[in-house]
Amino acid sequence: MADALPKFIDGLSYTGLSLRRGDLLTGMHDGTATGGRAGVRPGGGGLGVTLAGNTITVAAGVAFLQYQSGQGLYRACLASSSNLTLTSPHATLSRIDLVYLRVWDTVVDASGMTQADVVYLAGTPASSPVAPTPTGTQIYIPLATITVPPSGGGSASVSTAVMPYTVAPGGILPSSSAPPNPYIGQYWDDGSSLRRWNGSAWRPVSPFAPQSTDQVSQPSFGSVGVWVDFTSAQWPPITFVVPPSGMAWVTIGAATQNTNTPTATAWASWRASGGYTRVPSETNGVCAMNGRTYASRRVLVSGMTAGASVTLTPNWQVSSAGTAGSITRISDGQLSVEPVAG
Repeated sequence: MADALPKFIDGLSYTGLSLRRGDLLTGMHDGTATGGRAGVRPGGGGLGVTLAGNTITVAAGVAFLQYQSGQGLYRACLASSSNLTLTSPHATLSRIDLVYLRVWDTVVDASGMTQADVVYLAGTPASSPVAPTPTGTQIYIPLATITVPPSGGGSASVSTAVMPYTVAPGGILPSSSAPPNPYIGQYWDDGSSLRRWNGSAWRPVSPFAPQSTDQVSQPSFGSVGVWVDFTSAQWPPITFVVPPSGMAWVTIGAATQNTNTPTATAWASWRASGGYTRVPSETNGVCAMNGRTYASRRVLVSGMTAGASVTLTPNWQVSSAGTAGSITRISDGQLSVEPVAG
């Protein structure tokens, strides 16, 4: 029969199973409608595992545990740190040990106990050791593995990579693997970028910060009628990684001036090299003719190869040149790139 008792109504009595099912509303689902994701609450160092000599210390913390989908979520709290003892190393072989948080519920596991605590399980020494798996009916989550080299082979090391995390519904889950059966608008932090489920795929959310480079000094305008790179000392280039969308906004702005003749021009532009190439031109530059112009131009660049490294180099061109600074001038420039997440 379905657990149809509403919670927090006077006069009703509840089983542990009924209360655990009510707690499903407080935790992220496990990919099923009546399941909850087991894990440690992220942040604060809760249930962290450290090793000093042969003493294993598990920090205080809280977690949700689940035996199987439909059985609700167990709340477990380690109110203070707990110490365990590392088994001595094997003479010639390495092993991997496991530290885990367990709930004993005699209704489920027939253990005769109702409690929560941390457990240490030594692995089997082997030339290619693997972490052990708790046997029998156990309600648990892994907290850490401990790699123990053979005697005289160095110090044992702790890894908490196996520790699962869980968050409230709508929270951002930090995990190396994507949450199952996501909903549109769900967020997930894969450890390197924030992602959002759009209904068909996990897409990065603004994973790339804008970059900019500012002009330091003017060129001497020793060449006319040709595009010339600003030196890195005059105006440094920018190198960026193309996002998965293959697109980026590139903006250049500068104060340009050329009054050497009635038709004299002064251009500031940029060129791209590396994983994408583009030459400086009127389509991606700003210009002044027989006067002074303060302007910027923003261009959407598309069709680039995702993951490629692209360098943007500021360029200048003048049709003729007078005294640098007073007659012919390109100054106060800025070149920026804004990768588009898509």
